[in-house]
Amino acid sequence: MDEAEFDRFADEYYQQHAASIRLSGEAPEYFHQYKVDDVAATLAAAGAMPRRILDFGAGVGNSLGPMRMAFPTAEIVLLDPSARSLDIARARHPGQGNFHHFDGGQIPFEDGAFDLVFAACVFHHIPGGLHVPLLAEIRRVMSRGASLFVFEHNPLNPLTRKAVRDCPFDESAVLISASGMKARLRDAGLPDCWITYRIFFPRFLGALRALEPMLRGIPLGAQYYAHAIRRG
Repeated sequence: MDEAEFDRFADEYYQQHAASIRLSGEAPEYFHQYKVDDVAATLAAAGAMPRRILDFGAGVGNSLGPMRMAFPTAEIVLLDPSARSLDIARARHPGQGNFHHFDGGQIPFEDGAFDLVFAACVFHHIPGGLHVPLLAEIRRVMSRGASLFVFEHNPLNPLTRKAVRDCPFDESAVLISASGMKARLRDAGLPDCWITYRIFFPRFLGALRALEPMLRGIPLGAQYYAHAIRRG
């Protein structure tokens, strides 16, 4: 999906997202919140508190509210190729982050600028041939010891595939397996990587969500995330 396509969907993003995930019984906010909660919990367990965060492919700023709550003192940079999406994000969250346009190639920051990079359901919109170069560019702007969290839809989950088929802004999406994402990260110079599967139960089975911590290694969740750390 190019800049013009992102601009075309920016104003209707929330409504289209909500319609596509209706079988989950949850509003879009649930999915934005759990991602940031997982990142915050993982970093807290490691004793890490990021000072400068890059939200790569931030879109209309859906993660900024939860991220600001989780990391109140951090500088948060939102990067996106869609100028219209960034305008919406800026209007929704005035003064809460720094908003930067992305040309699709080079991230406009210096080497080692960030100690956390977050990419929420971004790469399935990007042509596969660009994944490794973009991940290498992300690695460039990560400081030593920094974390990258890449959240993606799990193509092994049939309800996820249906949600993607039903979503207009996913019309060009190509889903990426967890093993495929891990291989891309390795090829980009980020071999220290772990996969966690998430979202196993819809809302009407919410009582079973307490079991999810025991299921996170089973490749059936609706989404997954790859957590990579830059060592060198």
